Amino acid sequence: MTVRPYDQQEPPMPYAPVLRCAVAVLLSAAAAPVAAADDGWSLAPSASAPGGRPYVYAEGAPGTVLQDSVSVLNPGARPVTVRLRGADADNTADGDLTVRAAGKSTDTGAWIAFAGDRDGRRVPVRTLSLRVPAHTRADVPFTVSVPAGATPGDHPGAVVAGAGGRSSAVRVQLRVGGPAVSALTVEHVAVHGGRISYELVNRGNTVLTPKLAVRADGVLGRALDRAPRTLPLDLLPGRRVTLTEPWRDPPALDAVDVRLTVTAAGGARATASASVRFVPWGALAVTVGAGLAALGAWWGVRRHRRRTTDGGTSERPRTEVEWTGAVS
Repeated sequence: MTVRPYDQQEPPMPYAPVLRCAVAVLLSAAAAPVAAADDGWSLAPSASAPGGRPYVYAEGAPGTVLQDSVSVLNPGARPVTVRLRGADADNTADGDLTVRAAGKSTDTGAWIAFAGDRDGRRVPVRTLSLRVPAHTRADVPFTVSVPAGATPGDHPGAVVAGAGGRSSAVRVQLRVGGPAVSALTVEHVAVHGGRISYELVNRGNTVLTPKLAVRADGVLGRALDRAPRTLPLDLLPGRRVTLTEPWRDPPALDAVDVRLTVTAAGGARATASASVRFVPWGALAVTVGAGLAALGAWWGVRRHRRRTTDGGTSERPRTEVEWTGAVS
């Protein structure tokens, strides 16, 4: 670990040959930006050039040990003690990015280790407590030990730091060498309450940023046609999320087939559909009520006319045929 004044320029740092920079976003434990308060601490990838890099990207084969570092910046007037750990990245049920809680990591988060001290010897540790003086930046090295049996593809993780009741994280985008497979499915499409709900499942081993197209065809013609648009979502391998698409002007009366088409880089493509019938139940209830009222009125008029025709008598004169049953 290197500790230096906050405003001192950082000299170039050596990186492992398999480590390189890429453009992405910072990931916090609450899926929020990692920027700290004006007098608070923050966490960022260590960088050798002005402007830095927004996350750590590492790539290597199974059995490789990768190296990098993060920086804890304390511009405040008092020291701060932060606790660092590795974590798996994850999707929430509705698609937001988050990190798994301490002790829950089984992938990249469990492969991250820091340089600790035990009996005067430097040893790898899963968590590290670090005191950062005022107006200081501390560069904290860490390693990612990719297991020999790790599956190929993307393994998103994060380095998480916590102090003062809040936490921040730097995303670690790890790719294990081998065949990259992009695949997804669309499931459980339904239409209700002016919204189209559906589930997306990443069936491959790469992080996907899907595009969605929506089309609805009814008996009376096309009811909806939306061109493909990129969803604000990074769908991690093996994750399932539930999403909704607004439909504010569905037809009042029609039988419609709704079809969703989702695509992503790498040739991923999936479709799913659902049928829905739109019936104006309010108007139908009024119509049925009016019909029943009209039928009741007609029946009442008919009975009144029969009483009037009978002349009010309870019994009409019978003919001889009706009395005797004989025909003359």
